[in-house]
Amino acid sequence: MPVDHYENFPVASLLLPRRLRRPIETIYRFARGADDIADEGDASDAERLQGLADYRDELDRIERGERPATPAFSELALVIAEWQLPLQLFRDLLDAFAQDVVKKRYADYPELLDYCRRSANPVGRLLVHLAGCANEENLHRSDCICTALQLVNFWQDVAIDWQKDRVYLPQDDLARFAISEAQIAAGRCNTEWTALLAFQTERTQALMLDGAALVHQLPGRMGWEIRLTVQGGLRILERIRRARGDVFQQRPKLGPGDWLRIGSRALFM
Repeated sequence: MPVDHYENFPVASLLLPRRLRRPIETIYRFARGADDIADEGDASDAERLQGLADYRDELDRIERGERPATPAFSELALVIAEWQLPLQLFRDLLDAFAQDVVKKRYADYPELLDYCRRSANPVGRLLVHLAGCANEENLHRSDCICTALQLVNFWQDVAIDWQKDRVYLPQDDLARFAISEAQIAAGRCNTEWTALLAFQTERTQALMLDGAALVHQLPGRMGWEIRLTVQGGLRILERIRRARGDVFQQRPKLGPGDWLRIGSRALFM
């Protein structure tokens, strides 16, 4: 399975300890496979939901101590047992992917955060469990980082998500800044749009920084992995602000010139 397009997952990075690469790759395959069922190809909504239900059935078999029906889930069962990972985190991911099939708009920021709680936060929580650092404070900081990374992805992908009939910008924020969906469809960046994206990026940056102290609690190379992840997300936010929120003409992303800056900032976190 390709591992190059799941943006919130540090898949088998060279910075990760070798002993963690197998469980992380296994968890990744679960998340990526389920996400693709929900989002890729031309399947009907009913077919997508059934595919995700099949994943839930496999998790139920694992919970009952039964043999999974597919080899991929047999490997996942071994990882869950060996590392004592909470099954609910895998179910939360499936709930979020199923929600993506049927829900395309979010009324307000709390509703969007609830989606991130299930779509992004389980990834970080699983990594914290693998690192053996799963206390309440570390899990909270991980949630802040993962939700922020998810929001960064939403703000940089406004135009891409529009093509899928998805708008993750909260509806009440759109109304407050006088932005219509017709403006998103037209890709029109005006003063109001710039103000909206400035508001979102500032809020997201504050959330990321609230969780950043987690890097000092994670051991060795895992801590460095997350330092770079945090700084990469912050750099994307900078690029969005530098473009005055115009994510329509060119999707903000990291280039070769950004990595030296990210690395130097990571050293001083």
